[in-house]
Amino acid sequence: MQTLAQTLTSQAVNSSLTALLLTLANTSKAISGAVRHGALAGVLGATEQENVQGETQKKLDVITNDMLKDALKADGNVRGLASEEEDYVVEVSKQGEYLVCFDPLDGSSNIDINSLVGTIFSVLPATDGELNEQSFLQAGRQQVAAGYVLYGPSTMMALTTGKGTQFYTLDPDSGEFLLTNDKVAITPDTAEFAINMSNQRFWEAAMQTYIADLLLGKIGPREQSFNMRWIAAMVGDVHRVLCRGGIFTYPTDNKNPAKPFKLRLMYEANPMAFLVEQAGGKASTGYETIMDIQPTEIHQRVAVILGSRNEVDMCLSYHGLDYSEEPTID
Repeated sequence: MQTLAQTLTSQAVNSSLTALLLTLANTSKAISGAVRHGALAGVLGATEQENVQGETQKKLDVITNDMLKDALKADGNVRGLASEEEDYVVEVSKQGEYLVCFDPLDGSSNIDINSLVGTIFSVLPATDGELNEQSFLQAGRQQVAAGYVLYGPSTMMALTTGKGTQFYTLDPDSGEFLLTNDKVAITPDTAEFAINMSNQRFWEAAMQTYIADLLLGKIGPREQSFNMRWIAAMVGDVHRVLCRGGIFTYPTDNKNPAKPFKLRLMYEANPMAFLVEQAGGKASTGYETIMDIQPTEIHQRVAVILGSRNEVDMCLSYHGLDYSEEPTID
C-alpha cells in the first residue's frame, strides 16, 4: 500500500502543499492519541470558556486547537490560519503560500460518551498583501486541498487535492497513513438519510415535506423505504455518505431566527463539499451550490444538503429548484 507521501508524489502535488498536508496528517496522529487516552489523561469534560460562536468549549477543543496552531506555525508553508475556536484569523508566516481553515474537533459533544469525533480542514491559496479576514474570504472553488481525519475504531483520513477523493487508514504498527481507497465514489442513488429530527418543527416547509415523504416509505410518493442515521458529528455522517452513499442535511430552521444555520461555511461546509463533489456527489444549501458561495465573514454559517447526486437533486426539487441538468464541474 502507498503511504500518504507516496500518493501525493504520484499525484504531482507540489512540495510545499505536500509538506503542509503531511504536517496536518502528523498532527492528527497526535490528536488521535489524545482522544484515545480520554479520561485517563483528564481531557474529558468542558472548560468554563466559550468560543466565538457562544458555544462552551470542551477541554479537547482547546487542546486540539493548540496542537494544530503550534504545528502549522512550525510548518513554514502557512501564511495564516482560521479556526472554529479562534475569534480572529491568526497570522503565521509572511512567506507562507497557504491559508488553513479548520475545525479542530468536530462533534466534540460526543467526546464524553466515547463516540465519533474528527478534525476537518480546508487549504486555500494565500493572497498578496496584509493578512486579514478578507484574505480568507474565498469561494470553495479556490480550495487546493480539503479533508478530515475521523477518530473511530481506526483513524482514517479522507483527502482531496482536486484529483478525486482518497481514503487513508493510520497503520498503528508503522505509524503511517496508508492508501486504502484510491477512488472514493458516492452512489448516485440511496435509501439512507441523516438529519437531526428533533428540529423537524423548525424546518422550512420544503424540508418538512421532503422528510415526511421519506418517512412514508413504500406507501408514500417515493414508493421506497428509507433508513435514517444520525451520529451528531458531521465528520461521521459525511464519512458514512462517502462510504456507502446517502444524503446528509443540516437545513435552515427558525428555532433561533438570528441563527437560521448551524454549520460553518469555511471550515465545515466547504471542505466537505469539495470531498463530496470529488467523489461524484453534490452539495447545496437548498438554494445554491455550496462551493460557489462568496463568503462574507470567516465564521459564516450555511444550510447544508450533500451526498448522493440523484437524491440531492430530489431534495432540491422540493425547494422549487431543478439542478438535474446542472453540468458536472471537473
